[in-house]
Amino acid sequence: MGRRRNRGRLVDGIVLLDKPLGISSNDALQRVKRIYNANKAGHTGALDPLATGMLPLCLGEATKFSQHLLDSDKRYLVTAKLGVRTTTSDSDGEVVSERPVDVTQADIEKALEAFRGDIMQVPSMYSALKHEGQPLYKYAREGITIDRPARPITVFELLLHKVDGDEVEMEVHCSKGTYIRTIVDDLGEALGCGAHVIKLRRTQVSGYPYERMVTIEQLEQLLQQAVDEELPPKELLDDLLLPMDTAVADLEEVNVDSVSGSYIMNGNPVQVSGAPLSGKVRITIGDDHQFVGIGEIDDDGNVAPKRLIVLHD
Repeated sequence: MGRRRNRGRLVDGIVLLDKPLGISSNDALQRVKRIYNANKAGHTGALDPLATGMLPLCLGEATKFSQHLLDSDKRYLVTAKLGVRTTTSDSDGEVVSERPVDVTQADIEKALEAFRGDIMQVPSMYSALKHEGQPLYKYAREGITIDRPARPITVFELLLHKVDGDEVEMEVHCSKGTYIRTIVDDLGEALGCGAHVIKLRRTQVSGYPYERMVTIEQLEQLLQQAVDEELPPKELLDDLLLPMDTAVADLEEVNVDSVSGSYIMNGNPVQVSGAPLSGKVRITIGDDHQFVGIGEIDDDGNVAPKRLIVLHD
């Protein structure tokens, strides 16, 4: 069989998308991929249709580092409605129970103490976690409940911003794998009245700045402007891309000369003076610090390449 040709153009970088309400992360990804006419694209951890906010989308060679962003810390603003529990722990689900709300702000503050720090969390049945190759939400929709072991997560910060009647607004800074819907559902049970998410916005992924987010509408307008002005779309769109190495900006940089760089690009480990003693590193080559991928310090103390990009013009 002949090799399948990639369709679309070679474009590398990260779009910091402000995902709109009501569409899936994959729908958002496909729309942005089409706007950029990218040959390859991937997202960095799904947001529910109910959720809005920061969704880094990796284009081209940047997709090789999407897992690093998936594993990074996140920050959310969430509004919970007390008194009603639902199947999905958000307003898209069916009502399971309704109970009177008789709690004070002090009661909520006290209950929140149990959700801070290193805790164990049982994932929702309406999550994308896999069981025997199928996401849990598929079993849930068929009325099947799968036993789910509790998983360790870290809630670095959990702030109560406002209580307005039966609505509670909070801010959460948490580790990977944290389900905000589950925190809200568990909080509702701790308060004895039930609760579910009615509004959720992701405001930060890793260290990405909130103000660099763009909307699908902004991207579509730039594409149309390029068509109207008879410009190559990349002239207006590519300036919005963040460099792909921003996905691994928290890794220590190891800079090598061109000779060592050629060894690394051929998959060989090299000895680098001043390199860390262990862990993953961000590899750059030459005086201009050209990013070429990530590596790991091997047992011999050498920098061993692990995930390299394909260099192209």
